[in-house]
Amino acid sequence: MTAQRISRRRRVKTRGPVWLFDLDNTLHHASHAVFPAINRGMTQYIMDRLNVDVDEANRLRVGYTVRYGATLLGLVRHHGVDAADFLHEVHTFPDLASMLRAERGLTRMLRALPGRKIVLTNAPTLYARTVLAELGIAKLFERVIAIEDMRSGHHWRAKPDAPMLRHAMRRAHVRLEDAILVEDTRGHLKSYRRLGIRTVWIVGHLPVAKTSNGGLSIRKPGSGRPHYVDRTVRSLRALTQSRRLPLHPK
Repeated sequence: MTAQRISRRRRVKTRGPVWLFDLDNTLHHASHAVFPAINRGMTQYIMDRLNVDVDEANRLRVGYTVRYGATLLGLVRHHGVDAADFLHEVHTFPDLASMLRAERGLTRMLRALPGRKIVLTNAPTLYARTVLAELGIAKLFERVIAIEDMRSGHHWRAKPDAPMLRHAMRRAHVRLEDAILVEDTRGHLKSYRRLGIRTVWIVGHLPVAKTSNGGLSIRKPGSGRPHYVDRTVRSLRALTQSRRLPLHPK
């Protein structure tokens, strides 16, 4: 048997799931303090750089996120904003450690998941790596794919861009059919399910929505699960304890 055939056989035997973890509101509870601070910082940045009022700044911030997947892309494309300056300004927090909230036993839970683990986030590299270090889980991930890594030449890209993900997975030597995306944003899950990636929607860190009568709408995992979601869980603990992990393609 040739060395090439032995190598190919070993690769097949060692194939397994590759977990693509979003960062904010997936690995930690960003809605507690981090997201509000980032949103305030983005709005203030837009007001200062574009000389608009707070309502227009919020409209642009939200609108560009919905349209492009990240506010940054709209600001660069339509207003010529310096991307590095924007990312630094709105993702730098001297008291970041005190702002973070995460599940107890996070390290143990992540280690319990079989297979490779990668962080895939629209956040900048320095912020992402700092959060992982503060949470004590940086060494559990073989790489961090942040928004700077999603660029194509001079063009900025972000989740849920499909060509960007294909390119990122080729660079990481990940087959799409081996990947499992764990993410809080439904739009990202929907886009990437079309590529054959399995999907886990984590809902426990999402803000609780207000009903029309002023009450609170509590999310119930498993109720009304979208067709493009393979599993809905409230927490990483629920994911690691599940007997129905989406480890194999349908």
